[in-house]
Amino acid sequence: MVDRAKLVAVQVGDSFSGYTLERDEYVHEIRSQARVWVHEKTGAELLSISNTEENKAFGVTLRTPPTDSTGVPHILEHSVLCGSRKYPVKEPFVELMKSSLQTFLNAMTFPDKTMYPVASCNLQDFHNLVDVYLDAVFFPRLTPDTLAQEGHHIELDSPQGELAFKGVVYNEMKGVFSSPESVLRSLSQRVLYPDITYGVESGGDPRDIPDLKWEQFKGFHERFYHPSNARLFFYGDDDEESRLRITDAYLTEFSRRDVTDSRVALQTPFKEPRRFSYEYDAGSEGLENKYMATVNWMLPEITATPPMDVFALELLSAVLLGTSGAPLQKALVDSGLGDEVVGGGLETDLRQMAFSVGLKGMKADGTEQMHELVLRVLSELAQQGFSRETIDASLNTIEFRLREANTGGFPRGLVVLINSLSMWLHESDPLTPLRYEAPLAELKARLDAGERVLESLIEKHFLQNTHRVTVELKPDAGAAAREEARERARLDAAKQSMKPEDLERLVAETERLKAKQMAHDDPAELAKIPCLKKSDLPLKNKTVAYSEEALGSGSECGARLFFHEQPTNGIAYVDMGFDMRHLPSELLPYMSLFTSFIKDMGTAEYDYVAMQQRIGRETGGIRFNTYISELVHHDVATAKDAPLLAMLTVRGKCVPAQVQSLTTLMRELLLDTKWDNKERFKQLVIEERAATESSVAPSGHQYASSLIRAQFRASGAASEKMGGLAYLTFLRALEARLDSDWDAVYNELLRLRDLVVQQQGLIMNVTADADGFKQVRPALETFFNSVPPKASPRGASHWSEDALFPRRSEAVVIPAQINYVGKGGNLKDLGFDPTGGSYLAAKYLGTSYLWDTVRVQGGAYGGFCSLDMRTGNFLYLSYRDPNIKYTLDAYDKAPEFLRNADVGSEDLEKAIIGAIGDMDSYSLPDAKGYASMLRVLTGETDDLRQERREQILGASVQDFRALGDALEEMTSSASVVVVGSKEAVKKARDEGVAFDAEASVF
Repeated sequence: MVDRAKLVAVQVGDSFSGYTLERDEYVHEIRSQARVWVHEKTGAELLSISNTEENKAFGVTLRTPPTDSTGVPHILEHSVLCGSRKYPVKEPFVELMKSSLQTFLNAMTFPDKTMYPVASCNLQDFHNLVDVYLDAVFFPRLTPDTLAQEGHHIELDSPQGELAFKGVVYNEMKGVFSSPESVLRSLSQRVLYPDITYGVESGGDPRDIPDLKWEQFKGFHERFYHPSNARLFFYGDDDEESRLRITDAYLTEFSRRDVTDSRVALQTPFKEPRRFSYEYDAGSEGLENKYMATVNWMLPEITATPPMDVFALELLSAVLLGTSGAPLQKALVDSGLGDEVVGGGLETDLRQMAFSVGLKGMKADGTEQMHELVLRVLSELAQQGFSRETIDASLNTIEFRLREANTGGFPRGLVVLINSLSMWLHESDPLTPLRYEAPLAELKARLDAGERVLESLIEKHFLQNTHRVTVELKPDAGAAAREEARERARLDAAKQSMKPEDLERLVAETERLKAKQMAHDDPAELAKIPCLKKSDLPLKNKTVAYSEEALGSGSECGARLFFHEQPTNGIAYVDMGFDMRHLPSELLPYMSLFTSFIKDMGTAEYDYVAMQQRIGRETGGIRFNTYISELVHHDVATAKDAPLLAMLTVRGKCVPAQVQSLTTLMRELLLDTKWDNKERFKQLVIEERAATESSVAPSGHQYASSLIRAQFRASGAASEKMGGLAYLTFLRALEARLDSDWDAVYNELLRLRDLVVQQQGLIMNVTADADGFKQVRPALETFFNSVPPKASPRGASHWSEDALFPRRSEAVVIPAQINYVGKGGNLKDLGFDPTGGSYLAAKYLGTSYLWDTVRVQGGAYGGFCSLDMRTGNFLYLSYRDPNIKYTLDAYDKAPEFLRNADVGSEDLEKAIIGAIGDMDSYSLPDAKGYASMLRVLTGETDDLRQERREQILGASVQDFRALGDALEEMTSSASVVVVGSKEAVKKARDEGVAFDAEASVF
């Protein structure tokens, strides 16, 4: 229930603190009181959502429609957080990252809007975040240096050197455009809406970003960053009066302005379909099979579409593409035209909605065939219709998701904001997207009455819709080199046009900007940024109560059953964990296939389409994965040989009345899946290989991290075999031998199942309310008894130091315009036992030195480090980085920074607050129950966690010095892994970076 005492006691039409209340409604679907206030002086709208949610959220959103692809809204999104009128320091955003209990702190650029959201469970911290963000948005301290740092500038280190483009957003978007899927998505949108703001790249095209001028940059802020163009949002259990008073204090300095020019125009529909073809860099091998394309439709304006029709379109998208058994998804995969479905389906975040679908991994003639197939399948479905089982499965999945409102680690309030903006941004009702009960009931009633709702939508919006665009990307081994040459020619031409005195000026300007970037803020100005005190922090950790019992204790192999009583809104979360520590190393990559494919193969009784429909109709979902972790050990000497927790995990959710269906489906999938369907399995291997390849360019830092961790601990080596570049190598080899060696592959899958799916070592975990657990428990006992007690003998563990990857530095070449630079080692191997103070020092290193050197000065989108308290692994990593040698040099200077850093009492206190914020991060009930179980299984006791907390609270500068000494010792023995472009790797070698190995992924 909403606490009415926290609402301002007024009625619709009344004024309070500069606002007039326009609407006051209870929204049952989100169990909240929703009020729409209008600021009297500026016309700014404020949506106030009040409920019992402790994770309070705030956001200010502005319509920011660009007219070109220079990335001006994106660069402004970065820039306004680089100092403001009230907080004139280099980056208040970073200071908040260091010293806040925030549960979310970021900013986001969309095709037509820019959003500045924050969240925190602590009221004072929340108010601090809101204050800093409001000052940043409306009173930023924008200068040409801000544009240079966050957007683009030309650097020159000496008059004889080469010019180079630098800038955070410039390199971020180079990274985005290194992913073919991202390029295809961007181009598909641009050509679908060629005459309006969606026809340009709001994030910025690297070709166009250097064209952005200061006058345009400053003018864009003056034009759109005004309260009359703003939508303010609050969500949670904070009092409404404070919401209004805090925001009015900022808005009252402005007067109302006409902002109709910020509205998104409507694209005039095409009279006939169009086609476009572009080239992209796809490496140098297998180009004949690397074509990709999408078919795209522009759909009606979302604000002019009845809510039930929007809901029906979402259902249609799920029915067509939501699972591997969905008819359009299945037809595309079964066609053999390509490796993987791309496109994403329905897009409701644009004023005029869109639908996109396609394939990657095609031959040259695949685009035309794919286009014809999509239209043929849609035509057949419009005529023949869908089975009610197909519709009900998707409908139940959507309805379960809406009622559960499980947003994972993302604050619920920000999901509500994003949903409301689909209408609110375009002068329509922000509450419409939140009210799903009525359109859901209407849709069900029409389906029950036999209406061909979905079929009619296909006919109207796809088959009769002439606003259709087909976009093809053709592989070209020389595309990246030509782009590099184009950029170099532009810079060389610019240099040739400069006089000697111009070059000297540019060198001086480069030095000045770097010096400014590295200069320390005035302590007096830093002190103005509001933050909590250490005395405000709770001294004790939050704990999660649980009970444990033995299930099947009379059998040879009992199971451990955990119960976490949590307010789950009538949902039962059921987790199973099967011991996989005795898997031979050659079966580890098969485990990833086992978990990825198990719902897509079918069982003895049901094919995979029917199985997926059962899961959709009868549960809230089932997912399979693996969990691997070192156990917690205090003894440094034995930590290297620490035993592991390694499990095949099966996680499902349902209302308690459905638990028998849930556990029955789990058992059937684990024991009855038909792994003997070679053609289906081969199809899935091709998709998995293609998806893994697609993930390398946008996530190179994760692959670099995995390769380094694989050299120091058995858990890292196992993870690399199951998901790193070693896994990609395995997939390619497996695909090549499936036809010739299928029997061996099939037998390996059966051997894996028999070794893992056993009662021995079985873990069960339930997160639910007390009544829900009473309903769930009998089904768990039935499940336990249905699992083989010991289906196969187990030998000695294969998880040992023998499995480690060789220690070496490696360059992994990918077709990209940026790099990911990693370096790391293991501190426990060097005799250093990390403490809570070490964790604090590592966090400080990442948010200060690495941020300043790798991101701000180096121009990378990200520079950070991580310290694994269990394994002792310490890693430096960069993200979308234009450099290699520079970044590695920065890593090597990090120990000196820690040993000499001037960490005052205020700096230390801020760092402590941020570290405690990490420990106390907000999570939803199901996550609390699952994390609590894992802590028990890994030996991370409440006493140990409390010890870590006290170490953080009692940390001193000596902890920084100690970590610096350990990192200095690690430097010479650390491994380097770079994932990046061929040109950058060659340049790094020329500059003296030594790699023991070099491999090309594509």
